[in-house]
Amino acid sequence: MIKVLAIDDEPLALQQLASYIGKMPYLELVKTCRSAADALRVMEEEVIDAIFVDINMPDLNGMEFVKSLRVPPLVVFTTAYSEYAVEGFRVDAVDYLLKPFGLQDFQHAAERVKERYEAKHRTWTEDRPASGDELMGPAAAELSAGETDEDALFLKTDYKTVRISMSDIRYVEAMSEYLKIYLEGQTKPLVVLLSMKKLEERLPSQVFMRIHRSYIINLTKIREVNKNRVIMDADTYLPVGDNYKDAFQSYLGSKFLGK
Repeated sequence: MIKVLAIDDEPLALQQLASYIGKMPYLELVKTCRSAADALRVMEEEVIDAIFVDINMPDLNGMEFVKSLRVPPLVVFTTAYSEYAVEGFRVDAVDYLLKPFGLQDFQHAAERVKERYEAKHRTWTEDRPASGDELMGPAAAELSAGETDEDALFLKTDYKTVRISMSDIRYVEAMSEYLKIYLEGQTKPLVVLLSMKKLEERLPSQVFMRIHRSYIINLTKIREVNKNRVIMDADTYLPVGDNYKDAFQSYLGSKFLGK
């Protein structure tokens, strides 16, 4: 059985989606979710093979949600807006359902999911290592002999636990009930269900500082400060909130050289 999630913020659309999934004998509906945050919670606890996800949702839309996943499951997008079709296939979506869609359209998309799932499963079986190496996650493969546990964080993301080095964190962005953690050398952030306060308490204050209700930065990664903005790189300009200006200016003053 292919384990799937149905994700849509509209109750009637979600009910219809769940009904269609129930009519496919090879699909198992694990749960219906009203938001990306709800889906992330489920994916932390369950292995999900495919998602049927609406693009137009509050906080984090379906497209950005899928892009944020380091190892996304098979994806079928649903939306009332046809202009998203091209972008959907750029993120390797299996199919795209334009609302309102009927059972026949859904069945066609579900068959494509089944074909992709079976092809993926065959490839994985053929390429599976003979030893227990498959149990090692990507974070474990990147460990270096010089790292210590004091520098390590273990975080749940994409329904698995990964190890990261705090020194690799560039900055953290709060998005509703979850965080985006941007790491050195990686284009996609880690998306985790965690409070800003809890992470802030864990990070060393001599290296990390909260500069806004939505941002924590690694002070060693700052490229430039321009008025009330911290420039981390050519494309990343982070605001300094009013409640955090004094502490940040005090830090700058302690490091400033010049007249």
